[in-house]
Amino acid sequence: MDTPLDRPSPAWFDAQYNNRARIPEHPSILAHWYDESVRARAASPRMVEAAYGDEPTERLDVFPATAPGSPVLVYIHGGYWRALGKRDQSFIAPPFVAAGAMVVLPGYALCPAVSVEQIVMQMVRALAWVHRHAAEYGGDPRRIVVAGHSAGGHLAAMMLACDWRAAAPDLPADLVKAALPISGLFELEPLRRAPFLAPDLNLTAASARRLSPAFMPQPHGRMVTVVGGDESEEFLRQSALIAQKWPRSVIGAEIVPRRNHMSVLQELADPSSRTHRRALKLLRLA
Repeated sequence: MDTPLDRPSPAWFDAQYNNRARIPEHPSILAHWYDESVRARAASPRMVEAAYGDEPTERLDVFPATAPGSPVLVYIHGGYWRALGKRDQSFIAPPFVAAGAMVVLPGYALCPAVSVEQIVMQMVRALAWVHRHAAEYGGDPRRIVVAGHSAGGHLAAMMLACDWRAAAPDLPADLVKAALPISGLFELEPLRRAPFLAPDLNLTAASARRLSPAFMPQPHGRMVTVVGGDESEEFLRQSALIAQKWPRSVIGAEIVPRRNHMSVLQELADPSSRTHRRALKLLRLA
């Protein structure tokens, strides 16, 4: 039986994964994210930037909770590990702070200056920092949920699957209680076959498999996946794959009608949307 990875055409993989080419209106969406993020930071005078490591890129934005003991949402931006930054998507934070959460947006270095594996380890350091410092900003370190979009969805799943005791002896095994990947990438081998992306990521067959959540042991935490109904067949397959591979962990698999790879992110910040409500439920705020 023919499968996506049996198809030989590099152009097919580009068509499946090059979302900017698939979405002609992407410049206006990116501009909207930027404008909304500027407004979000202006309306959040208590926001602080902190370093979670020694590298210039190892910084995160903290939107403190309004009350102590609040759950913590860590949101990881996308951009195929090679574009965008934490301040491009600050608009995610205010609705969750208003709902009773502390929100953290970590930054990371970008490919090809670093590898995907190095970015994963940066997120491990960022989450360790959040666990150790959450209480200083009104967060409960026992209630950390990670969300992310696209490559950020991959990183969110990686954090759920992380062996935290191996990362540092002071960290609990269940540091991340739940994850919400939006349009996540859970099998990286297809990206090696997409010419628009492969040179920057520089993945090998071995590293692509090693960094694919779909081929990792099923974590104990909970996960809800979200994908737009108008996304490519491959992005729909990616979300179906992780639900198949992690049947105990994936407690919900949402397909949002009439949303593409970029517009689906708006759902997370919309308090009236099902995606936002699913996030609140994972945070135990619903």
